[in-house]
Amino acid sequence: MMSWLTGSAAVTEAQAATTGVSAPAPLSAIYDGMEGPHEYDYDLMVIGGGSGGLACAKDASSLGAKVALCDFVQPSPIGTKWGLGGTCVNVGCIPKKLMHQAALLGEGMSDARSFGWEVPKGIPHKWESMVENIQQHIKSINFGYRSDLMGEKVKYLNSYAVFKDAHTLELTDKKGAKTELTAARFVIATGGRPKYPDIPGGREHVISSDDLFSLPAPPGHTLCIGASYISLECAGFIQGLGMQATVMMRSIPLRGFDQQMAGQLVGYMKEHGTVFIEQAVPTSVAPAEGGKKRVCWQFADGSTGEGLFDTVLVAIGRDAETSKIGLEKLGVALSPHNGKVLATNEQTNVPHVYALGDILDGRPELTPVAIQAGKLLAKRLYGGSSKQMDYELVPTTVFTPLEYGTIGLSEEDAIAKLGDPNVEVYHSFFKPLEWTLPHRGDNACYAKLVVSKLENEKIIGFHVCGPNSGEITQGFAAAMKLGATKETFDDTVGIHPTNAEQFTTLKTTKSSGASAEQSGC
Repeated sequence: MMSWLTGSAAVTEAQAATTGVSAPAPLSAIYDGMEGPHEYDYDLMVIGGGSGGLACAKDASSLGAKVALCDFVQPSPIGTKWGLGGTCVNVGCIPKKLMHQAALLGEGMSDARSFGWEVPKGIPHKWESMVENIQQHIKSINFGYRSDLMGEKVKYLNSYAVFKDAHTLELTDKKGAKTELTAARFVIATGGRPKYPDIPGGREHVISSDDLFSLPAPPGHTLCIGASYISLECAGFIQGLGMQATVMMRSIPLRGFDQQMAGQLVGYMKEHGTVFIEQAVPTSVAPAEGGKKRVCWQFADGSTGEGLFDTVLVAIGRDAETSKIGLEKLGVALSPHNGKVLATNEQTNVPHVYALGDILDGRPELTPVAIQAGKLLAKRLYGGSSKQMDYELVPTTVFTPLEYGTIGLSEEDAIAKLGDPNVEVYHSFFKPLEWTLPHRGDNACYAKLVVSKLENEKIIGFHVCGPNSGEITQGFAAAMKLGATKETFDDTVGIHPTNAEQFTTLKTTKSSGASAEQSGC
């Protein structure tokens, strides 16, 4: 039935004819040819039930749009599946942070003896209990999301969606039954899935982060292939839970991040037992005696090596889920390099098709970014807003054993952008007060501000390695969004004794050549 969108409900042509009330135009700040009346089943269909898709769907519906959301999880190569909510909730941020916390608690029990707690040594960790509790928590979130969609009057369709034409989706449910639905507009928020190495055994004898968080038994000695934040985070908590973790690294750790900070956290991991096989790539994975996996690899110089592991985890990047949903039928432009969607302000080259989250080319692959962009897109489409997503100065944290929080430019990128003479770095090593009684981590932590000399020492890069770096970084992100300078931080009174106060007392510059190590409180 043909209808206009309004801020609260649809006014049909029949109602307009009988009441004499003309249907108002939709409150849209985007002109995509779909501002007027239409005869499609829905005003908006969202493909993908991750963080960005859910946020966009719920906000669009609250603004009066008739919305449906399609979500269907294709099992991993070893058969792992999960519920509504996308990567972050099910196989990403949430279980990762909880397992990271489990490892920190183990470390805390060891430290507790220095504070007078008579904690016995050798307390075992029960992987099965941790996994069960984490999975129960995730299921409660899955349920909450479904309830939210119902409350916001968003139609939830547990089906795999493929474009049939510019306004039609073919939906296949878990039983294989097919239906077709139409919509005026579409938002693609399908996210990504782990890449697998193209080597013998590179799929059938390995797991990925899609599988790790629901493993029924502890992974044991684990080889983590890759030096991405996912690989390093997983290696960190596996080692922290009392198992051996080995990381195979092709080139550099944390590509795209500040390399001094990456080196700081890798050094900390090495000191705490994680083994690194550097300048190497796997060449095969095969089953071995006792249920183990035999991995062969080759170093950059052509030499080879091999080893036995209980589990092989691949974390070598992620592929955008864009190749199987029929985008070629619409002519949606994709990057030839990575298959990601090319878009301006989340709008693709097909005006009524939009994209969010990890599938967007050149945008941060972060849950809060997708959520924020989804909410803003809904408000532009149906709320009359013109506010765009700001992808600059997005804070993030790598939850390795020594956490790394960052905002803005790395030191390398700042120098490449502004030139070495126009960049200054203020920095300091530090030791948290909490680490003094256990006598660990002398100058293991590090704070760094990268500033622009061209803009009155405006802070263009914020970096911290240490405990609770995520909490520290989130607070300083607001200051940087407001254009904070080094003087701003200097004029701020610190909270003593905290790690965050380091940023209010930084005096040593890299250009001075003076030592940045500290002693005392």
